[in-house]
Amino acid sequence: MVAVITGGTRGIGYAIAQKLLDKNFSVIITSRNSSEEAETLCASNPEKAFFFAADISKNDDIESLVAFAEEKFGAIDLLVNNAGVAPKERKDILEITPEDFDFVNDINLKGTFFVTQNFVPLLAKKENARIVNISSMSAYTASVNRGEYCIAKAGISMITKLFAARLAEYGISVIEIRPGIIETDMTAKVKEKYEKLIDGGLTPIKRMGKPEDVANCVAAVADGSFDFCTGTVIDCDGGFNVRCL
Repeated sequence: MVAVITGGTRGIGYAIAQKLLDKNFSVIITSRNSSEEAETLCASNPEKAFFFAADISKNDDIESLVAFAEEKFGAIDLLVNNAGVAPKERKDILEITPEDFDFVNDINLKGTFFVTQNFVPLLAKKENARIVNISSMSAYTASVNRGEYCIAKAGISMITKLFAARLAEYGISVIEIRPGIIETDMTAKVKEKYEKLIDGGLTPIKRMGKPEDVANCVAAVADGSFDFCTGTVIDCDGGFNVRCL
């Protein structure tokens, strides 16, 4: 079994790579730059883990990534679209510039779409191939100081539905996983704020999530537990999605 994980060098993506290796997958992890953790992971699993540098906002890089996967394995069983960036600076939606918008959406939204499109031929070679799109609670939760990020994640929800409808004839299922507040580099600067909100009742489960929580959801999809589902959303958010009175 072979998986490609975008944004796989740290945080959620890295945890997913570790989990899939434990499940006896071979993994190709990709990002614009490697990391010490990714290099150690690949060095420790030289026959199973491979890093390929790619900027998924650039179509040439996507094509090179697909070519690498095809040359290495011929086909893949699982694509995990995890790559994403936060805004360089949190700005009110009345102050966001076109450059701010493009920086986030070229990677998070456009990159996810075209990575998926380009990997379809390799996925279609396998029976019961799967795609997992990592979106966010921000897909449906308005944060007016990072609107471009919310728009990107909402768009990933529609990418999930579109490809679920289009690829069902090939036996390819597409599942969206929506993490909530997860302890990563992206949330490090606002960790204290989120912990206070959680203590105040923001989520029924009173802790921030771990990257491993999301990785466990991906593993459940990867092992076929959701193969009669497509276009489905899995909320990995400590119950944030539950509306309570």
